[in-house]
Amino acid sequence: MEREAKIYIAGHNGMVGSAIVRKLEADGYRNLVVRNSPQLDLRDQGSVEKFFVAEKPDYVFLAAAKVGGIMANNTYRADFLYDNLMIESNVIHQSYVHKVRKLLFLGSSCIYPKLAPQPLKEESLLSSFLEETNEPYAIAKIAGIKLCENYRRQYGCDFISAMPTNLYGPNDNYDLKNSHVIPALIRKFHEGKINNRPVVQVWGSGTPLREFLHVDDVASACLFLMNNYSDLQFVNVGSGVELTIRELAMLIKEITGFEGEIEFDTSKPDGTRRKLMDVSKLNSMGWRPIIQLKEGLSDIISKKVF
Repeated sequence: MEREAKIYIAGHNGMVGSAIVRKLEADGYRNLVVRNSPQLDLRDQGSVEKFFVAEKPDYVFLAAAKVGGIMANNTYRADFLYDNLMIESNVIHQSYVHKVRKLLFLGSSCIYPKLAPQPLKEESLLSSFLEETNEPYAIAKIAGIKLCENYRRQYGCDFISAMPTNLYGPNDNYDLKNSHVIPALIRKFHEGKINNRPVVQVWGSGTPLREFLHVDDVASACLFLMNNYSDLQFVNVGSGVELTIRELAMLIKEITGFEGEIEFDTSKPDGTRRKLMDVSKLNSMGWRPIIQLKEGLSDIISKKVF
């Protein structure tokens, strides 16, 4: 991408979108276009069309999405499906109509089948059934991938997709009802410490394995792909390293300085047993993450961004 090109970052206030903005600005891109939700409802087809007519962006990073953890995904199933389908359909279609030079769509590792072989390879998409608790969100993200694939096939659009693993970092959501595992645990252990609680409760058995990536690393990967990749196949973005939820809880307990006990609530769902991304495709192109998990968590907790 040329430094003077007009770049639209959809979802710039979110965790991923804000990280992409930081990365672009750090690398000398200044002609950035952003709109918050009150200014532009991406679910509204007419509003999105008017925006593209007025702004005519050269490049688009589609990081806007309705996101949440297990509870939110399972509770607001229709909302997660509808909102995400509308957002991606409107932005991708208008990018085609207004001849955007390149678009990158951000998905999620939850697109993979529940029992797909580990580590998760790009080729495993749609090979079996999805995990029940996040099926609506996953279906919406799969639709986004297929929109990019088929606008490329039919119209020759340079639309690509990246599938990040579980992310954490600045601008995450720390609401215990709707957050992902890392922000939820950070808040629980921090509040446990300052309130001298004897126990912090963690959902599930603690045995599922998860992979995590700092959001600044995924922003770096997005810019790398925008500048170096153009193909039909979406690309996994991850660290290639996994740990159990129990190990994650112990690490956050250590960093926060919580001195009580950890209790695992096995009446709550574990979700998928293991979810490690095969990142060999991206690694072979020359990109690797640089922020280690303990380093990233320590930075967040020390700054009390929650």
